[in-house]
Amino acid sequence: MSIHSNLRSLAIIVAMTSSLFAAAGCHGDSTTAASSCLTDTMLVDQNGNQLSLASLKGKPLVVDFIYTSCPGECRMETAKLTNVALRLGTDLGSKVTIVSISVDPEHDGPKQLLDYARQQGANEKGWYFLTGGPGDIDKALAGFKLSRQIMPDGSIGHLVDMMLIGPDGRLVREYNGEIVKAQDIVDDLRKTLNKG
Repeated sequence: MSIHSNLRSLAIIVAMTSSLFAAAGCHGDSTTAASSCLTDTMLVDQNGNQLSLASLKGKPLVVDFIYTSCPGECRMETAKLTNVALRLGTDLGSKVTIVSISVDPEHDGPKQLLDYARQQGANEKGWYFLTGGPGDIDKALAGFKLSRQIMPDGSIGHLVDMMLIGPDGRLVREYNGEIVKAQDIVDDLRKTLNKG
């Protein structure tokens, strides 16, 4: 096995492990109290509007974590969610929300996020690209039991987590953004809508 393969395998294991910790954090089973993933920390969307994740309760949300200078993984995940948005049609915005949170708030302001959303064909009603101060992003990520990874050279570690959050703010399902299929997310969203 090459060093590249070993590193990729290690990255997948780390991502899966972080997913397990995240899953334990913002939902509960019948024996534990469930907590919301959605904090009331104020963030800013791609249009410069302030909002908190907690204010988005009431509809299912699909959440992922991106940054605009990401070389490939973020664009691939955004493309998947663009496919989800296409399949949802008019339900996006009216019944379902998509949220992409920047893990590089030092470089991603509203303008960068708006440019990214437009370039990716993702500037849709009901899809928020969010940033804020580094401390605010850290607090928002903590609600999902995640944290930003800044490498010694200043580069950003990519979070492959995608999450389906129910109308109550609790985790319904977590996905590996590199391997999940758009249709699986849409199917899970439809089931969540039918339960509500």
